[in-house]
Amino acid sequence: MAKVLIIGAGGVGRVVTHKCAQMRDVFDEIWLASRTKSKCDAIAAEIDGEIKTAQVDADKPSETADLIRKTGADLVINVALPYQDLTIMDACLDAKVQYIDTANYEPLDTAKFEYKWQWEYRERFENAGIMAVLGAGFDPGVTNMYCAYAQKHLFDEINYVDILDCNAGDHGLPFATNFNPEINIREITARGRYWDEGRWIETDPLSIRADFDYPEIGVKPSYLLYHEELESLSLNLKGLKRIRFWMTFGEKYLTHLRVLENVGMTSIKPIKIKGVEIAPIEFLKEVLPDPASLGPLTKGKTNIGCIVEGVKDGKRRKVYIYNVCDHEEAYREVKSQAISYTTGVPAACAGRMVATGAWSGKGVFNIEEMDPDPFLKAVSDFGLPWKVVELDPDKAYNLPE
Repeated sequence: MAKVLIIGAGGVGRVVTHKCAQMRDVFDEIWLASRTKSKCDAIAAEIDGEIKTAQVDADKPSETADLIRKTGADLVINVALPYQDLTIMDACLDAKVQYIDTANYEPLDTAKFEYKWQWEYRERFENAGIMAVLGAGFDPGVTNMYCAYAQKHLFDEINYVDILDCNAGDHGLPFATNFNPEINIREITARGRYWDEGRWIETDPLSIRADFDYPEIGVKPSYLLYHEELESLSLNLKGLKRIRFWMTFGEKYLTHLRVLENVGMTSIKPIKIKGVEIAPIEFLKEVLPDPASLGPLTKGKTNIGCIVEGVKDGKRRKVYIYNVCDHEEAYREVKSQAISYTTGVPAACAGRMVATGAWSGKGVFNIEEMDPDPFLKAVSDFGLPWKVVELDPDKAYNLPE
């Protein structure tokens, strides 16, 4: 049995807490902490069985380490802001406990999605005798493990990967983001990038489009973006020639985004207003709907998966591995929409892997370096079943070659 400390009480934190509470065979004590304790208390009140709550400023490693010691936690699941990854990792090193997160560290003042800062912690975690598992959400996370599963069971060599993320949910609002607006908008407005034949190729934001037919959803416009799992998968898949990431956006969403960008509201550079410095995107975050409020409004489904192409037994092969999640079903179960659900379920399952010893090691690991089999079984058992579909290796399926 293990004690887990979950840091972050947003939409994903809610799902992780609900799911850990469904794993009482593994977690005999669950703590939920955030800068605002009342948010933790509200989530705890939704769940049968005791959830202990605490206030913590995750920007302060010593305060977080003190809380880890107070709770007696064996494991920290970090679903706070990506800006806080390093301070929480510092706290885990101080208290010598295992660490899991769902998104890579991002500097507050620079729109960069890179693992380099966290990879620099490898030796420190090794010396401390503990492990950190990075990117244990859905993408990154489950998509990485679809690739790891394909590498382990379906291919002798993987040559091409396209990760496809479709959210066909409709909340009825003019404009809202499905997770933290700062992170979401930074991600979308950044230059696109994909890995091809050993080098990174950059593209203008949202300049490459493919109309892909998503099972249970239909044809949706999908745009090439850079996403952090490309960085680690380009290193960890054998024989890889190209890997890309695609995400769907409706025209109404993109129109709002272009207007906000044109008037400077998506800028991360602080400006001074009446003597107060604030980045426009921080102000925008405050006036947009809270992503956690979208749960009861959102209808429709998500489809997230990977098309993997390579060679098996000397023959070309192409498969599509994916999950479909229903927004309304997710809300009925845990009071969160499917975007939070698809991130929170894998994070809790990664916690289960570490707590039970199914995964072990010393150092810092991207999730695809772990065994995909017990993880993907747990992910399926706890709400995100997945399918493997054989595709024709000679068809492009409307994705550019």
